[in-house]
Amino acid sequence: MLDVSPLFQPLAVGSKTLPNRIVMPPMVVNRGISTRAACDWYGQHAQAGAGLVIVEATNVTGFAGRYGAADLAPLAEAIHAGGALAALQLFPGARGQTTAPADLTRLQIDELVRGYAAAAAICAEAGFDGVEIHGAHGFLLNQFFSPEKNARRDAYGDTLAGRMALAVRIARAVREALPADTLLLYRHTPVGPGYSLEESLELGQELVDTGVQILDLSPSSIEEPGDHAAPFKALGVPLITVNDLDDVARALTVLREGRADLVAVGRGLIADPLWPAKVRQGRLDEIVTCTKCDHCFVDLRAEQPVGCVQWPRG
Repeated sequence: MLDVSPLFQPLAVGSKTLPNRIVMPPMVVNRGISTRAACDWYGQHAQAGAGLVIVEATNVTGFAGRYGAADLAPLAEAIHAGGALAALQLFPGARGQTTAPADLTRLQIDELVRGYAAAAAICAEAGFDGVEIHGAHGFLLNQFFSPEKNARRDAYGDTLAGRMALAVRIARAVREALPADTLLLYRHTPVGPGYSLEESLELGQELVDTGVQILDLSPSSIEEPGDHAAPFKALGVPLITVNDLDDVARALTVLREGRADLVAVGRGLIADPLWPAKVRQGRLDEIVTCTKCDHCFVDLRAEQPVGCVQWPRG
């Protein structure tokens, strides 16, 4: 029988303590974030044993006009009631938006930075333990970092420092908007169009120096679990790694080899929200395993509540 105890060790970050090393990563599930359905969904995953629940990418550009602290407080409370810490991922635009770095004026960049800071302050007031800046997966902030996607020749492009500038400025603005005891996370793709792992490490150092307390690397496994996260350990902050970590042996490898500090289980937690509880109890043969059929993505694209074909049908 596998010794799963490394997955259930607490982790102190700043003034917060994560009860274990299991993270529910941000996944858009078409249940909203201020609805009863959202509270039920995220609360259920917290109750099943995830130590940190990161709520799905939420557009900052319309945040203040749509969500106030009172709207989001029930969601943070539902996650806390389940025993997990709660974070919310902030996204730089509307879903499906195709804005490129060259499309933004300096004024629009300023507005985006203010939007991030305002949204972060609302999350903290609502009771969230942290906020995460989405800078991964080819979306806008990741495009600013990519020399193949960023054609700007001003302070927000051209050089590595320029390509890092927007991410660092947003991180600084968010950190300043948050109370000292609220965690700041940043999600980044270690290798992407035109940029290397070495350049990502430079960005990571700048972000840490600015006040980022957890780096969320995605995707972070290429040849071995967490191999693209491991170099970031030198930066001295906790790392989240992802990629097929519903495979318990792979998740344990990440922790035992010291490649990261936290393991994110994504689609595996859609297929089986009870994954953490079953792992803790040694009921590995009872886990409903994600088959990567991508039906959840079909639901996502159809703007239907995301589900799994393996769920019992009544």
